[in-house]
Amino acid sequence: MRILGIETSCDETSVAVVEDGTHVLCNVIASSKEAFEQHAGVIPEEAARMQVECMIPVLAQALKQSKSTPESIDAIAVTKGPGLLGSLLVGGVTARALASLWKKPLIGVHHTLGHLSSPWLDQEEKLQFPVLCLSASGGHTDLWCRLSHTKGILIGRTRDDAAGEAFDKGASILGLPYPGGPSIAKAAEGGDAQAFDFPLPLKEESHLDFSFSGLKTSLKYTFRDLRTHDATTIRNLAASYQHAICNHLIDRLKKALHQYPGTKEIHVVGGVSANTHLRSLLGTFPVPVRFPVKLSYCTDNAAMIASAGYFMHQELKNEAFQSFETEASLSLNFTKA
Repeated sequence: MRILGIETSCDETSVAVVEDGTHVLCNVIASSKEAFEQHAGVIPEEAARMQVECMIPVLAQALKQSKSTPESIDAIAVTKGPGLLGSLLVGGVTARALASLWKKPLIGVHHTLGHLSSPWLDQEEKLQFPVLCLSASGGHTDLWCRLSHTKGILIGRTRDDAAGEAFDKGASILGLPYPGGPSIAKAAEGGDAQAFDFPLPLKEESHLDFSFSGLKTSLKYTFRDLRTHDATTIRNLAASYQHAICNHLIDRLKKALHQYPGTKEIHVVGGVSANTHLRSLLGTFPVPVRFPVKLSYCTDNAAMIASAGYFMHQELKNEAFQSFETEASLSLNFTKA
């Protein structure tokens, strides 16, 4: 089954063609991140305008790269939310127009479900449920116990900032460019991760929620009180702050694995999953730990949306094609049984 996926939830315009949920024929991404570096964040109205400019060229490139025609596409999957409403509408309107013009069924996909599906992209091994999945990005940090592609339980989520947001705000404090995750990772190279003792949030709590606002505040005051902000100090601060964020994520995963002993695999997805320090810390778990096989599958992309659409169709059948509304704020509700 060949699905054309469209993802426009924020500042990436992406179109992909994926067969049977795993085989990526193309995954074209146009990003406007560079346009927002000087603003230390995305401007929603400008992001939507750039989505309009990029949508048709990206679509044409994807069809050409995958050697696809309207006749060869079996269904269209599109991000229905959450995200920036103006950006979401660009993808949603495009998908609805194509579905009507090409006479193809349309699947609305929750953005987070797309990330949860990303480990299946270009994956040759057979992945096993139940899975503990950490989904961490600039917009959300969630922990799921997944029983299948469409069945699962939300067992933990951030109480304040998302992990990616903590990286962005930390980078701003240190005078590093946006986006913060790659900037802090680069600045931390060669730094001492133990140079500054940042707290481990919620250390004594048995629940599986996250909290990053205290780390951000600790970095702010540590930076303020230092007598020097030379290159070595910034390098050590970046390394220590990065380690603190990653250590918090690891701590929650360890607690989750203890509470869900039947777990077969751990998946880490979303933009933060590209962090090499986080990946190195995850090497000691007693069950397989998987990430998306390409870094381009960690950040927002249409291949993950097409993959999620395929698995929705496989498990939900015609229910996957039910009508939907594009929404900026949208909860992901799995079937729990």
